[in-house]
Amino acid sequence: MRLHFSGAAREVTGSSHLLQVKGHSILLDCGLYQGRRFEVREKNRELPLAATRIDAVVLSHAHIDHAGRLPYLVKQGFRGPIHSTVATRDLCEVMLADSAHIQEKDADFLARRKREFVEPLYALGDVSDALTQFRPHRYHETFEVVPGVKARFVDAGHILGSASVELEWEEDGRVRRLGFSGDIGRHGLPIIRDPEPLERLDWVIMESTYGDREHESIAGARDDLARIVTGTAQRGGRVLIPAFAVGRTQEILYDLHALARAGRIPRIPIIIDSPLANEATQVFRENSQEFDTSEPLVRHTNGNGGSLFDFDLVQFTPDVEDSKAMMRRSGPMIVIAASGMAESGRILHHLAYSASDPRSTVLIVGFQAEHTLGRRIVERRPILKIYGEPVELHAKVAVINGYSAHADRMELQRWLDTVRETSPNLADVFLVHGEPHAQDAFSAQLAERGYRVQAPLRGADVTR
Repeated sequence: MRLHFSGAAREVTGSSHLLQVKGHSILLDCGLYQGRRFEVREKNRELPLAATRIDAVVLSHAHIDHAGRLPYLVKQGFRGPIHSTVATRDLCEVMLADSAHIQEKDADFLARRKREFVEPLYALGDVSDALTQFRPHRYHETFEVVPGVKARFVDAGHILGSASVELEWEEDGRVRRLGFSGDIGRHGLPIIRDPEPLERLDWVIMESTYGDREHESIAGARDDLARIVTGTAQRGGRVLIPAFAVGRTQEILYDLHALARAGRIPRIPIIIDSPLANEATQVFRENSQEFDTSEPLVRHTNGNGGSLFDFDLVQFTPDVEDSKAMMRRSGPMIVIAASGMAESGRILHHLAYSASDPRSTVLIVGFQAEHTLGRRIVERRPILKIYGEPVELHAKVAVINGYSAHADRMELQRWLDTVRETSPNLADVFLVHGEPHAQDAFSAQLAERGYRVQAPLRGADVTR
């Protein structure tokens, strides 16, 4: 067995790991590098192996940093199967199309403003071609990845359809098993089920995003949401929530539904102003069989995705004219719009309109990277640049850290300890998808508990 770590190695973007075994090459994830254009442009065009020599892809989930280069792989000549869960395939249909659209707009911007021609990584036609190569599977279904290598998905509890995967083959008369955690979720997240551990492994590739910290409680996040919404409504302001269209939007909407049913927030309009969020929520509706039936609100709606998200206070505004009409309304409301780091999308219009209103609140519910507008809001910069124009920030800024969909260091530890209970031959833990400070802290924590840990650099090869 040979492993090549080509992405999300000592970083949290571009997830991609190449497994070569039994004479075949299997790619675990094919994610997009995200960051400054000039830093990621070439990295996104580098594949660990010529596309025509890769036999299959096993995809953990639909987030762009895990799935975002699949159309490029196909464009370069990959013709093999892309194995995923059913919901991941459905989410990729809307997310990869959105990614292609953003790249085309980005290329147009560079051509018009900077007279620089940069070919998009892929176009909508490449997305369509990639979708024909998906092979969706149910959780716990055993399937053949390539001849001689079998696999099984279990629920990773991160977003709808997210999976950890076990790969199994025979070698020298022994059955060998490699695990890939994907992104591990948290226990108690709304809508989706809790993460399941992998079993009977010899080696595991494991994410470590929050290996150096612990999160606020999920129940505490809902309490904070109720307090912020109520206080803003009493002032007559708007609650503006920049949120990722897949996962975070649906979680916030779920909690607002629960709070409204319990009478813990005022009955004010809740606007979902994001075409991508609208399409992603439709995927949630169509995959309600994957919801966590232990959740009270899921039980109340009998797992009906429609009634879970479409209660009487909610309005989706996929059309531009509907969005403009909503902007002209008066009175308090909640607006959830992409992008999650306030770098693009309709949230910019809402910030330009309401960031200077002291009655309103900008509510941050996710990680904000350096150099983004979201980070500048978190830092309470007095002047924001929106569409190139200065906007004074007088709205209140609130941050809720309990909505992370990634396990924290203790939850990661618990997941791995459960894996070890069924894996007496577990030899190596390879940490990926984590910044150096998080991986170093988590490596030390695992070593104290007797694990043999590595955090491979990008480009590293391991043979076992």
